[in-house]
Amino acid sequence: MKPGGLVSPVNQTIPDVRYRHRAMAVWLLVLCAMVFAMVVLGGVTRLTHSGLSMVEWRPATGWLPPLNEAEWEDVFAKYRQFPEYMKINATMSLPEFKAIYRLEFLHRLWGRLIGVAFIVPFAFFAVKGWVDRRLAAKLAIMFVLGGLQGALGWYMVKSGLADRPDVSQYRLTAHLGAALVIYGYMLWVALGLLFPGPPPQGEGLSGRLALPAAGVAVLIFVTALSGGFVAGLDAGLIYNTFPLMDGQLVPDGLFSMEPPYLNVFEDIMTVQFDHRVLAVAVVAAVAALWLGAPKASLAPRARLALDLLALATAVQAALGVSTLLLVVPVFLAATHQAGAVVVFSAALWTVHELRA
Repeated sequence: MKPGGLVSPVNQTIPDVRYRHRAMAVWLLVLCAMVFAMVVLGGVTRLTHSGLSMVEWRPATGWLPPLNEAEWEDVFAKYRQFPEYMKINATMSLPEFKAIYRLEFLHRLWGRLIGVAFIVPFAFFAVKGWVDRRLAAKLAIMFVLGGLQGALGWYMVKSGLADRPDVSQYRLTAHLGAALVIYGYMLWVALGLLFPGPPPQGEGLSGRLALPAAGVAVLIFVTALSGGFVAGLDAGLIYNTFPLMDGQLVPDGLFSMEPPYLNVFEDIMTVQFDHRVLAVAVVAAVAALWLGAPKASLAPRARLALDLLALATAVQAALGVSTLLLVVPVFLAATHQAGAVVVFSAALWTVHELRA
């Protein structure tokens, strides 16, 4: 304090480190929420077959949709030159086209808004001197990954503008996987800012559950990727029974393609069967982790994270079975995709709280 009770200028202008970290953590969590919405919106564009309605990529421009009938006629005329219109939607009217175009436009616009929501606060924090060298490197990785994700999204769309009027399941899954990586990395950094230093370990826990929890997180990520192949091949539209598939637990005809490894990525029956098996494995792994954890020895945050993981996994399993049995209604399928991100988030938080 200065004489007379005034606060020194230094104390007025330099926030407490903890306050700075919390402010930047909130910023990253807002970005996580935006990426979460982007993943769900991407799923809806896929489910409604809207993703190929925009046949041009204008990353720097294209902030506005068509504003009059002449502009709508122009973009519709461009769409009519590509296979999806010629082979599938030849009877589509302009109002019907507007519906799918607006959804894809919103998806792309939301991606641009995520970029703005990253760059503007980052510039503010950098000017204020809140970003140290280590955090700057992490934020630079996020920025690069975000830019590459935009390019990957267009690369995916281009695969459906060729002879086959559908995007490649490989590129679709890569796009989904990249979104989860970006989301997971931002969430991990945000958790580190909110809860710096080693977490409380409870009574003698010593982080011995961290490795099993990390294994569960990896399994959840792989299961989500397998869901990308299910979506890319529309594999959820057949074999709409559970737990039996074509009347059997293990249906005839699995791995019928040559070479065998292609079945995992291209055979509809095998792709759906793999996703079922992985989903059951996730449920079993999470149940084993939750039941095997010494609850009394866990710190409160670790207990909460593990309980949330168990609850989210149970809800997600119910959503998955319901989506299959009801032959993939859009709302339920989009909710199932959102559930995958929630389960992945809970797994990452659990690992963060259990690490040594």
